[in-house]
Amino acid sequence: MTALLLYSSRDGHTQRIMQRMAQLLSEQLVCEVADLHQLATPDWDRYQRIMLGASIRYGHFHPLFWRFVQQQAEPLNQRPSAFFCVNLVARKPGKRTASSNPYLRKFLQRSPWQPTLCSAFAGALCYPRYRWFDRLLIQLIMSFTQGETDPTQSIEYTDWQQVDAFARQFSHLSES
Repeated sequence: MTALLLYSSRDGHTQRIMQRMAQLLSEQLVCEVADLHQLATPDWDRYQRIMLGASIRYGHFHPLFWRFVQQQAEPLNQRPSAFFCVNLVARKPGKRTASSNPYLRKFLQRSPWQPTLCSAFAGALCYPRYRWFDRLLIQLIMSFTQGETDPTQSIEYTDWQQVDAFARQFSHLSES
């Protein structure tokens, strides 16, 4: 069975999460991992399962991700599929589900694609890598949400056990 694992990543953390899942899934599935931003339309007949992962920046998904979901909703809805979003709101344990994460909830309300399985993962905060304007804006947002504001810090909030559990759930999705 072949699975297509697509990611939309801005700073590389979503890609890292997807690659970890591909490694875990490789025992049960043949996994093809691809950057959604570098991909032509997939040959959907080659894949029995699909997983998409996308990051949030300033409250929004990348426009190419949204366009892909809208244009490819039909083939995405025709097979078992999973979606995860990566955002800093999910650093709080109570904000990682489809009903509790505001970005994931909004996505599911607006999206023509309704994945079989969904989750939100906490991302990483890497102040030293950000441009000065992004650093200031993210510091402001983090101060409102009681998060880290020290511009010298890099913090990975990802719960890797949650990521591994999601990959295991994806491997057991039924074909029905």
